[in-house]
Amino acid sequence: MAGKAFDMMPPLDWLRSFEAAARLSNFTAAAAELGLTQAAVSQHIRFLEERLKTRLFARLARGVALSPEGAAYLPHIQSAFATIGNSTNELFEPRAVQSVSIRVPISFAMLVLVPALPDLAKALPRVRLDLVTIHRPTDYDQPGSALDIRFGNGSFPGREADRLTVERLVPVAAPTLALGGDWTSLPLLLVAGAREMWAEWFAAAGLAGHSRRSHRFDSFVAALEAAKTGAGALLGSRPLVDAALRDKALVRLSDFELSSPSGHFLTRPSSSRLSGAEQDFRRWLLSRIARVSG
Repeated sequence: MAGKAFDMMPPLDWLRSFEAAARLSNFTAAAAELGLTQAAVSQHIRFLEERLKTRLFARLARGVALSPEGAAYLPHIQSAFATIGNSTNELFEPRAVQSVSIRVPISFAMLVLVPALPDLAKALPRVRLDLVTIHRPTDYDQPGSALDIRFGNGSFPGREADRLTVERLVPVAAPTLALGGDWTSLPLLLVAGAREMWAEWFAAAGLAGHSRRSHRFDSFVAALEAAKTGAGALLGSRPLVDAALRDKALVRLSDFELSSPSGHFLTRPSSSRLSGAEQDFRRWLLSRIARVSG
Protein backbone atom coordinates (compact mmCIF):
# COMPACT_ATOMS: atom_id res chain seq x y z
CA MET A 1 0.00 0.00 0.00
CA ALA A 2 2.81 2.43 0.86
CA GLY A 3 4.50 1.83 -2.49
CA LYS A 4 1.22 2.30 -4.35
CA ALA A 5 0.54 5.57 -2.52
CA PHE A 6 4.06 6.75 -3.38
CA ASP A 7 3.45 5.96 -7.06
CA MET A 8 0.44 8.32 -7.00
CA MET A 9 2.56 11.17 -5.62
CA PRO A 10 2.93 13.86 -8.32
CA PRO A 11 6.22 15.75 -8.70
CA LEU A 12 6.46 18.77 -6.40
CA ASP A 13 6.92 21.25 -9.24
CA TRP A 14 3.54 20.19 -10.66
CA LEU A 15 1.95 20.72 -7.24
CA ARG A 16 3.63 24.13 -6.81
CA SER A 17 2.24 25.24 -10.15
CA PHE A 18 -1.22 23.95 -9.21
CA GLU A 19 -1.19 25.72 -5.83
CA ALA A 20 -0.07 29.05 -7.25
CA ALA A 21 -2.47 28.93 -10.20
CA ALA A 22 -5.37 27.96 -7.93
CA ARG A 23 -4.59 30.71 -5.42
CA LEU A 24 -4.12 33.39 -8.10
CA SER A 25 -6.78 32.07 -10.55
CA ASN A 26 -4.35 32.74 -13.37
CA PHE A 27 -1.62 30.69 -15.05
CA THR A 28 0.34 33.77 -16.13
CA ALA A 29 0.38 35.26 -12.62
CA ALA A 30 1.40 31.88 -11.21
CA ALA A 31 4.26 31.68 -13.70
CA ALA A 32 5.51 35.14 -12.71
CA GLU A 33 5.44 34.21 -9.01
CA LEU A 34 7.29 30.93 -9.57
CA GLY A 35 9.81 32.30 -12.07
CA LEU A 36 8.53 30.03 -14.83
CA THR A 37 6.98 30.58 -18.23
CA GLN A 38 3.22 30.48 -18.66
CA ALA A 39 3.72 27.48 -20.92
CA ALA A 40 5.61 25.60 -18.21
CA VAL A 41 2.87 26.19 -15.66
CA SER A 42 0.21 25.15 -18.16
CA GLN A 43 2.20 22.00 -18.92
CA HIS A 44 2.57 21.17 -15.21
CA ILE A 45 -1.18 21.48 -14.72
CA ARG A 46 -1.89 19.31 -17.75
CA PHE A 47 0.52 16.63 -16.55
CA LEU A 48 -1.03 16.74 -13.08
CA GLU A 49 -4.55 16.39 -14.45
CA GLU A 50 -3.45 13.44 -16.58
CA ARG A 51 -1.79 11.79 -13.57
CA LEU A 52 -4.91 12.24 -11.42
CA LYS A 53 -7.30 11.56 -14.32
CA THR A 54 -9.28 14.57 -13.10
CA ARG A 55 -9.95 18.05 -14.49
CA LEU A 56 -8.69 20.52 -11.86
CA PHE A 57 -9.45 23.80 -13.66
CA ALA A 58 -12.06 25.21 -15.96
CA ARG A 59 -10.35 27.39 -18.57
CA LEU A 60 -12.09 30.76 -18.89
CA ALA A 61 -11.68 33.65 -21.27
CA ARG A 62 -9.80 35.52 -18.55
CA GLY A 63 -7.98 33.25 -16.20
CA VAL A 64 -9.08 29.95 -14.77
CA ALA A 65 -11.45 28.67 -12.11
CA LEU A 66 -11.09 25.60 -9.93
CA SER A 67 -13.28 22.63 -10.64
CA PRO A 68 -15.04 21.07 -7.63
CA GLU A 69 -12.29 18.43 -7.53
CA GLY A 70 -9.58 21.09 -7.70
CA ALA A 71 -11.22 23.11 -4.93
CA ALA A 72 -11.30 20.00 -2.72
CA TYR A 73 -7.65 19.21 -3.50
CA LEU A 74 -6.23 22.71 -2.89
CA PRO A 75 -6.41 22.92 0.94
CA HIS A 76 -4.65 19.56 1.27
CA ILE A 77 -1.79 20.75 -0.93
CA GLN A 78 -1.52 24.06 0.92
CA SER A 79 -1.51 22.26 4.27
CA ALA A 80 1.22 19.90 3.08
CA PHE A 81 3.40 22.78 1.87
CA ALA A 82 2.85 24.61 5.17
CA THR A 83 3.90 21.52 7.11
CA ILE A 84 7.06 21.15 5.05
CA GLY A 85 7.89 24.84 5.49
CA ASN A 86 7.28 24.89 9.24
CA SER A 87 9.26 21.70 9.78
CA THR A 88 12.17 23.00 7.72
CA ASN A 89 12.25 26.28 9.64
CA GLU A 90 12.01 24.57 13.00
CA LEU A 91 14.77 22.05 12.28
CA PHE A 92 17.25 24.05 10.23
CA GLU A 93 16.69 27.79 10.54
CA PRO A 94 18.66 29.41 13.39
CA ARG A 95 16.15 30.21 16.10
CA ALA A 96 16.14 33.47 17.93
CA VAL A 97 16.56 33.49 21.68
CA GLN A 98 13.13 33.07 23.28
CA SER A 99 12.23 34.25 26.74
CA VAL A 100 10.27 32.10 29.19
CA SER A 101 8.82 33.98 32.13
CA ILE A 102 8.05 31.99 35.25
CA ARG A 103 7.01 32.91 38.80
CA VAL A 104 8.64 30.79 41.49
CA PRO A 105 8.77 30.74 45.31
CA ILE A 106 12.14 32.17 46.29
CA SER A 107 13.20 28.98 48.10
CA PHE A 108 12.53 26.75 45.08
CA ALA A 109 14.22 29.29 42.81
CA MET A 110 17.41 29.45 44.87
CA LEU A 111 17.65 25.79 45.88
CA VAL A 112 16.41 24.02 42.74
CA LEU A 113 16.23 26.23 39.65
CA VAL A 114 19.39 28.31 40.06
CA PRO A 115 21.68 25.26 40.49
CA ALA A 116 20.06 23.76 37.38
CA LEU A 117 20.71 26.76 35.11
CA PRO A 118 23.92 25.31 33.56
CA ASP A 119 21.94 22.19 32.61
CA LEU A 120 19.20 24.38 31.13
CA ALA A 121 21.76 26.28 29.05
CA LYS A 122 23.05 23.03 27.56
CA ALA A 123 19.62 21.50 26.95
CA LEU A 124 17.89 24.65 25.66
CA PRO A 125 20.59 27.10 24.55
CA ARG A 126 18.10 29.46 22.92
CA VAL A 127 15.77 29.73 25.92
CA ARG A 128 16.30 32.60 28.32
CA LEU A 129 14.62 32.34 31.71
CA ASP A 130 12.89 35.42 33.10
CA LEU A 131 12.49 34.37 36.72
CA VAL A 132 10.22 36.28 39.11
CA THR A 133 10.45 35.23 42.76
CA ILE A 134 7.27 34.97 44.78
CA HIS A 135 7.20 35.92 48.46
CA ARG A 136 3.48 35.77 49.27
CA PRO A 137 0.64 33.65 47.84
CA THR A 138 -1.19 36.83 46.81
CA ASP A 139 1.67 37.60 44.40
CA TYR A 140 0.22 34.94 42.09
CA ASP A 141 -2.96 37.01 41.75
CA GLN A 142 -1.10 39.67 39.79
CA PRO A 143 -1.03 39.46 35.98
CA GLY A 144 2.07 37.60 34.93
CA SER A 145 3.48 34.65 33.08
CA ALA A 146 1.63 31.55 31.90
CA LEU A 147 3.94 29.29 33.88
CA ASP A 148 4.45 29.37 37.61
CA ILE A 149 5.60 27.04 40.35
CA ARG A 150 3.33 26.80 43.37
CA PHE A 151 3.53 25.06 46.71
CA GLY A 152 0.40 23.25 47.80
CA ASN A 153 -1.62 20.05 47.53
CA GLY A 154 -2.02 20.15 43.75
CA SER A 155 -5.43 21.80 43.60
CA PHE A 156 -5.12 25.15 41.84
CA PRO A 157 -8.45 26.36 40.36
CA GLY A 158 -8.23 27.21 36.69
CA ARG A 159 -4.76 25.74 36.32
CA GLU A 160 -3.29 22.42 35.25
CA ALA A 161 -0.49 21.16 37.46
CA ASP A 162 2.51 18.83 37.12
CA ARG A 163 3.92 17.63 40.44
CA LEU A 164 7.60 18.39 40.89
CA THR A 165 8.27 17.42 44.51
CA VAL A 166 6.74 15.42 47.33
CA GLU A 167 7.65 17.15 50.58
CA ARG A 168 9.17 15.20 53.46
CA LEU A 169 10.03 17.02 56.68
CA VAL A 170 13.07 16.11 58.78
CA PRO A 171 14.93 18.05 61.50
CA VAL A 172 18.35 19.33 60.45
CA ALA A 173 21.03 21.50 62.02
CA ALA A 174 24.64 22.58 61.62
CA PRO A 175 27.09 19.75 62.43
CA THR A 176 28.40 21.62 65.50
CA LEU A 177 24.91 21.68 67.05
CA ALA A 178 24.32 18.00 66.34
CA LEU A 179 27.23 17.01 68.60
CA GLY A 180 25.45 18.07 71.78
CA GLY A 181 23.40 14.94 72.39
CA ASP A 182 19.67 15.60 72.88
CA TRP A 183 18.87 17.91 69.99
CA THR A 184 15.23 18.36 71.05
CA SER A 185 16.30 21.09 73.45
CA LEU A 186 17.82 23.18 70.66
CA PRO A 187 16.16 26.44 69.60
CA LEU A 188 13.65 25.72 66.85
CA LEU A 189 13.78 27.85 63.72
CA LEU A 190 10.33 28.64 62.37
CA VAL A 191 9.10 29.26 58.83
CA ALA A 192 5.86 31.16 58.43
CA GLY A 193 3.04 29.54 56.47
CA ALA A 194 2.65 25.96 55.30
CA ARG A 195 5.94 24.75 56.81
CA GLU A 196 5.35 25.87 60.40
CA MET A 197 4.84 22.23 61.41
CA TRP A 198 7.14 21.50 64.33
CA ALA A 199 4.17 20.48 66.54
CA GLU A 200 2.93 18.04 63.88
CA TRP A 201 6.42 16.58 63.43
CA PHE A 202 6.96 15.98 67.18
CA ALA A 203 3.51 14.38 67.50
CA ALA A 204 4.05 12.08 64.50
CA ALA A 205 7.52 11.12 65.75
CA GLY A 206 6.18 10.32 69.21
CA LEU A 207 8.41 12.89 70.89
CA ALA A 208 7.60 15.61 73.37
CA GLY A 209 7.96 19.00 71.79
CA HIS A 210 9.08 22.15 73.54
CA SER A 211 8.49 25.86 73.21
CA ARG A 212 12.07 27.04 73.03
CA ARG A 213 11.58 28.88 69.79
CA SER A 214 14.16 31.05 68.14
CA HIS A 215 13.95 33.15 65.01
CA ARG A 216 11.00 33.13 62.59
CA PHE A 217 11.43 33.63 58.85
CA ASP A 218 9.10 34.42 55.97
CA SER A 219 10.98 32.16 53.54
CA PHE A 220 12.44 28.70 53.83
CA VAL A 221 15.69 29.71 52.12
CA ALA A 222 16.37 32.36 54.77
CA ALA A 223 15.72 29.86 57.57
CA LEU A 224 18.01 27.39 55.83
CA GLU A 225 20.88 29.87 55.81
CA ALA A 226 20.27 30.57 59.51
CA ALA A 227 20.40 26.84 60.27
CA LYS A 228 23.76 26.57 58.50
CA THR A 229 25.18 29.24 60.82
CA GLY A 230 24.16 27.23 63.89
CA ALA A 231 21.20 29.40 64.89
CA GLY A 232 19.04 26.39 65.73
CA ALA A 233 17.28 23.31 64.41
CA LEU A 234 15.25 23.60 61.25
CA LEU A 235 12.43 21.38 60.10
CA GLY A 236 14.01 20.72 56.74
CA SER A 237 11.91 20.29 53.64
CA ARG A 238 13.20 17.54 51.41
CA PRO A 239 14.24 17.68 48.68
CA LEU A 240 15.08 21.37 49.24
CA VAL A 241 17.66 20.53 51.93
CA ASP A 242 19.23 17.60 50.06
CA ALA A 243 22.10 19.63 48.61
CA ALA A 244 23.00 21.00 52.08
CA LEU A 245 22.92 17.45 53.47
CA ARG A 246 25.15 16.17 50.67
CA ASP A 247 27.61 19.01 51.26
CA LYS A 248 27.49 18.34 55.03
CA ALA A 249 26.56 21.97 55.67
CA LEU A 250 23.66 20.42 57.63
CA VAL A 251 23.10 17.02 59.20
CA ARG A 252 19.95 15.10 59.98
CA LEU A 253 18.90 15.08 63.62
CA SER A 254 16.45 12.18 63.23
CA ASP A 255 15.75 9.30 60.88
CA PHE A 256 12.02 10.01 61.06
CA GLU A 257 10.52 11.93 58.15
CA LEU A 258 7.02 13.35 58.14
CA SER A 259 5.51 12.90 54.70
CA SER A 260 3.29 15.71 53.55
CA PRO A 261 0.66 15.76 50.79
CA SER A 262 2.05 19.13 49.81
CA GLY A 263 4.79 19.79 47.33
CA HIS A 264 5.83 21.99 44.44
CA PHE A 265 3.85 21.97 41.20
CA LEU A 266 4.54 23.48 37.80
CA THR A 267 1.22 25.05 36.82
CA ARG A 268 -0.23 26.64 33.71
CA PRO A 269 -3.65 28.08 32.78
CA SER A 270 -6.16 25.45 31.74
CA SER A 271 -7.59 27.75 29.07
CA SER A 272 -4.45 28.78 27.17
CA ARG A 273 -1.79 27.04 25.13
CA LEU A 274 1.89 27.33 25.97
CA SER A 275 4.36 28.73 23.46
CA GLY A 276 6.94 26.42 21.92
CA ALA A 277 9.65 27.71 24.28
CA GLU A 278 7.37 27.27 27.30
CA GLN A 279 6.58 23.70 26.26
CA ASP A 280 10.30 23.00 25.85
CA PHE A 281 11.02 24.42 29.31
CA ARG A 282 8.20 22.38 30.87
CA ARG A 283 9.54 19.14 29.33
CA TRP A 284 13.09 19.99 30.44
CA LEU A 285 12.07 20.77 34.03
CA LEU A 286 9.98 17.61 34.45
CA SER A 287 12.82 15.53 33.00
CA ARG A 288 15.40 17.26 35.22
CA ILE A 289 13.37 16.71 38.38
CA ALA A 290 12.77 13.06 37.51
CA ARG A 291 16.48 12.54 36.78
CA VAL A 292 17.71 14.21 39.97
CA SER A 293 15.13 12.61 42.28
CA GLY A 294 15.57 9.22 40.65
